[in-house]
Amino acid sequence: MSTCERRPTRAGFAPLWLAAAGLAAAGCDDLRQCDPPDPERQAELPAALSQTGLYADIASGTVASDVVAYAPGFELWSDGADKQRFIRLPKGAQIDTSAQDAWQFPDGTRLWKEFRRDGVLVETRLLAKVGPAPEDWAAVAYVWNADGTDALATPGGAEDARGTPHDVPAAAECMGCHGGTESRVLGFSAIQLAASPGEVDLDEIAARGMLSHPPRRPIRLPGDAVAQAALGWLHANCSHCHNRTRPSSDGARCYDPQRRFDFTLRVDELASVETTATYRTAVGTVIRPGDPDDSDAVERARRRDPDWPSMPPLGTEIVDQDGLAALRAWIRRL
Repeated sequence: MSTCERRPTRAGFAPLWLAAAGLAAAGCDDLRQCDPPDPERQAELPAALSQTGLYADIASGTVASDVVAYAPGFELWSDGADKQRFIRLPKGAQIDTSAQDAWQFPDGTRLWKEFRRDGVLVETRLLAKVGPAPEDWAAVAYVWNADGTDALATPGGAEDARGTPHDVPAAAECMGCHGGTESRVLGFSAIQLAASPGEVDLDEIAARGMLSHPPRRPIRLPGDAVAQAALGWLHANCSHCHNRTRPSSDGARCYDPQRRFDFTLRVDELASVETTATYRTAVGTVIRPGDPDDSDAVERARRRDPDWPSMPPLGTEIVDQDGLAALRAWIRRL
């Protein structure tokens, strides 16, 4: 068993750092090695952000009229960066939502995510559907220039970009998260939009005709506010790796965990907290009811050390204290 995994003892599950001597030397490098992106798909992406279709006028920051701004109900933690998100579908196209938890997007779909760190506009990421197959996606980050007039594709990523502590991911790392789900799109989904705080929520995009099969009934998370906050945080931060429906891959493991805890919130598993995949697969294993300090999920969420397993393992150097508190509060009440 990999030293990246927690090991059982007669008394239950011992902390990983007690069970896996020499972890720092072995590390989890096998998880963090991702295959290079497909060069033909990457060639479909423009060299500059101004050429991607996001802006009608990049100088004034005017977004194109066919681009829709949205916000997910639960955010992936990015060390406190301020983010804005946008999507554009090809004219007249719809998202195939016949599988409500695995939306399939039409060829030509583009999604953007803008990052500001400490008030500095750092990068805008592009995720683009460049073919008809479910895996036909390409992604790259565009790093903004000093005067904010444009951003250039930076497939190799950048550390401490634009003088901030923010690290821009390499193109190969993008699929470390996005490649872990059948949809490849994380924040624009039935679950995320049903809980969206913005004007463009699930009802709105259904009204705009963007969905082939709009949900027949409202989607509501189970439990009270404490349970919903924890379940939503785990879904947004962990389920793209920890789920039981990951697409198969012939390449590197690339953030593909060997143990199959499932933190995914699914439309047909919301009758109660107990019916969620998180409760069924994690409570009693990596979550010890009533005892957050002896729960491996909490231990990983409170660590940021490249030589130890942490959660999430990519794109963060600072612990999400609010998310950690939400997780602790829920576990304490179980």
